[in-house]
Amino acid sequence: MSLHSLKQQQTLNISLDEAWNFFSSPINLNIITPPYMKFKVLSDFSSEDKIYPGMLINYTVSPLFNLPLNWTTEITAVQDHHYFIDEQRFGPFAFWQHQHFFEEINGSVLIKDAVHYRIPFGFIGDVVNEITVKKKVESIFNFRRKKLAELYPSALTKEFIY
Repeated sequence: MSLHSLKQQQTLNISLDEAWNFFSSPINLNIITPPYMKFKVLSDFSSEDKIYPGMLINYTVSPLFNLPLNWTTEITAVQDHHYFIDEQRFGPFAFWQHQHFFEEINGSVLIKDAVHYRIPFGFIGDVVNEITVKKKVESIFNFRRKKLAELYPSALTKEFIY
């Protein structure tokens, strides 16, 4: 069972405060997740709720074949305005960790994502990853980059870094 990784970065011409306020609100996941994923946050959050270590986020998502799956992630680490990490506690992956980093650069903010995941079922899972899962994860982050560029039109983007 191999560990797979995806890394990307994007610069947004907004303040670090504005970026942090957007990304630290769990309800904004609905905005930056592709509609075809049928993503829905089930946890009862308001726009005022912000992430904290130990926060559990429950949602449904249909990543493959339009089949709905329950997924729970936990916010495992937060350094205000610098980074946060979420990890799957229940869901389709044998392991899922998403690291979000924020860095202010000349009035803009550089956002870096690093996702590390394992597919269950050993070698078969690795084959499934190469055939479909890797492309799906990349498409989700492509959508996210484009959506952020839409929300913040002067956004600069960089392709995936492996």
